[in-house]
Amino acid sequence: MTLREQIQQVIDDEPVAIFMKGTPEQPACGNSLRALQALWTAGAPITAVNVLPDPQIRQELSALTDWPTIPQVFVKGELLGGADITEELFASGELGRKLDEALGEDREQVVKTVELAATAA
Repeated sequence: MTLREQIQQVIDDEPVAIFMKGTPEQPACGNSLRALQALWTAGAPITAVNVLPDPQIRQELSALTDWPTIPQVFVKGELLGGADITEELFASGELGRKLDEALGEDREQVVKTVELAATAA
């Protein structure tokens, strides 16, 4: 499976995905932390992909989404945007509504990290 296919699979299969610098346990940039906090506070289950181990992850992601910055947040395959947009949606209550509509109000809040490989084994 190509790296682009792996990225697309995470976007398609995970209820909420965040492509970020670092991991939820150790965010490596303030914007990634801000987006993560907004998602967590809104009650989102979070699947994180660290873009730092391989520059190709970021290149392929940006080519797929036509969005140049990191983090990138997806809900049910839909790109919400980066940290600013995610925080604005949270502040307005729209993020919670989107999560309720997409995932239901009684969703389980879990956090996991998925590692992508440039060459599939």
